[in-house]
Amino acid sequence: MMNAPGLMISAPASGTGKTTVMLGLLRAFADMGLNVQPFKSGPDYIDPAFHRAAARRPSFNLDTWSMHDALISNISARAADADIVIAEGSMGLYDGVASAGESGRGTSAELAARMGWPVLLVVDAGGQAQSAAAVALGFRQYAPDIKFAGVILNRVASPRHERLIRLGMEQVDIPVLGVLPRRGDLALPERHLGLIQAVEHPDLEAAVATYAEFLAEHTDLAAIRAAADGKSASQTTESVPTKPPAQRIAMARDEAFSFTYPHVLESWRGAGAEILSFSPLADEAPDSTADLVWLPGGYPELHAGRLAAAGNFRQGLRQHAKTRPVHGECGGYMALGQALIDKEGNRHEMAGLLGLVTSYEKRKFNLGYRLAQLKQPMLGFDTGTRLRGHEFHYSTIIDQPDSPLADVVDADGNAVAQSGSWRGHVSGTFFHFIAEATV
Repeated sequence: MMNAPGLMISAPASGTGKTTVMLGLLRAFADMGLNVQPFKSGPDYIDPAFHRAAARRPSFNLDTWSMHDALISNISARAADADIVIAEGSMGLYDGVASAGESGRGTSAELAARMGWPVLLVVDAGGQAQSAAAVALGFRQYAPDIKFAGVILNRVASPRHERLIRLGMEQVDIPVLGVLPRRGDLALPERHLGLIQAVEHPDLEAAVATYAEFLAEHTDLAAIRAAADGKSASQTTESVPTKPPAQRIAMARDEAFSFTYPHVLESWRGAGAEILSFSPLADEAPDSTADLVWLPGGYPELHAGRLAAAGNFRQGLRQHAKTRPVHGECGGYMALGQALIDKEGNRHEMAGLLGLVTSYEKRKFNLGYRLAQLKQPMLGFDTGTRLRGHEFHYSTIIDQPDSPLADVVDADGNAVAQSGSWRGHVSGTFFHFIAEATV
């Protein structure tokens, strides 16, 4: 049972500055001595690491499309000892899949309603004045069952600009809980999959401290904390049984392989599994005593030359695969293949445990939820098990000669060509596993 009141930081659209607001609020409240529990709405696997750095405690994804109610309750129980919960939304507040299917639509609004968290809307005020109030009013009235805390105005150009926007907000009775002046030095670095990874930021601590100072100066932290709610949200205490795929799991962990969902790793550890980290970029082989090798997603396309030259890593991987399972997700799947073609068109030989050949030169945007029914066992799940996950990459499959691992469809039930593949003890998928489908 989660006892701490919370807020959902959302926005009308992506690119409005909500991540900057999120990180600044997390650190500002933490600096006040509060235990702040961060969450991320949706399947984004990059933001939680930034949240952890800002709040100084782990952040977890909560996703109403891919997670059943008991799992959401189980994950949200991490806030039991927190003073306040702050969740960051994904995309726009009401953006999700078109069909609800067996679960929800995956919107931030859906999660906020379920948890009882009021929405604090970050509005990009650039290029508008009183019209910003019409935008905020529309978001408040679109779903009357959602609590609305107010707005933080971002990229405000001048005191006159602020007065005009406030006039509009006053006319529709929407609280303004912060006004952030326009600044060009607060954006986080990005690349083709969004933000760079937290571990790659040249000085993340200094950036977060700057965000916190900026938010503390230009928002009403007391009013924001007072707006938090959700204590009385009805939640089940049903436990979620977890069976780790192996007792000793060797997991690749460096700048090329870093995309893992925190709730998955924590559940495995909680069930007694050991996670044995190693770095392919440092040419480290997986632990020879491991029962399973797992290569998570990441950016192998940016490090293809180093991976191709990592002979110790590749030999250790091949030796393990002779008798024990190896699994890769997205970038990890690409690294298990025969070759990877980088953006300049150069071909780099990968582990060769699968016949997969992928190209980052011939880019194709692949994004969305995935529902997979396994044709072969994977990560401890039996044939026929249905899994929910998410796919997000720009690589194109040039060749995939091995047997398909699963029948995969998107959130609308349309077949997806990226079925994953398997050969012997080796398997891989382009989707990132989130949870088992319960229906």
